[in-house]
Amino acid sequence: MAPLPNAELVQNSLQLYRYLLRCCKQLPEENIRQHYRHAVRQSFKVHADEDNPERIQQIIKRAIEDADWVMSK
Repeated sequence: MAPLPNAELVQNSLQLYRYLLRCCKQLPEENIRQHYRHAVRQSFKVHADEDNPERIQQIIKRAIEDADWVMSK
């Protein structure tokens, strides 16, 4: 399963959050979708107070890479 297009357009945390939730909708089984939706929400909450722009870009890059990996499984 290919990742969603336009991942390169994700520039901020809210765009990343929406992108990852859209990826979750493409997963084949409901229990898998629920698991990854929960993980996305938890990660968003954990990193909500991050204010270093460089660190935010690292988090976005890593999250998209991880989403690509999950979608290709």
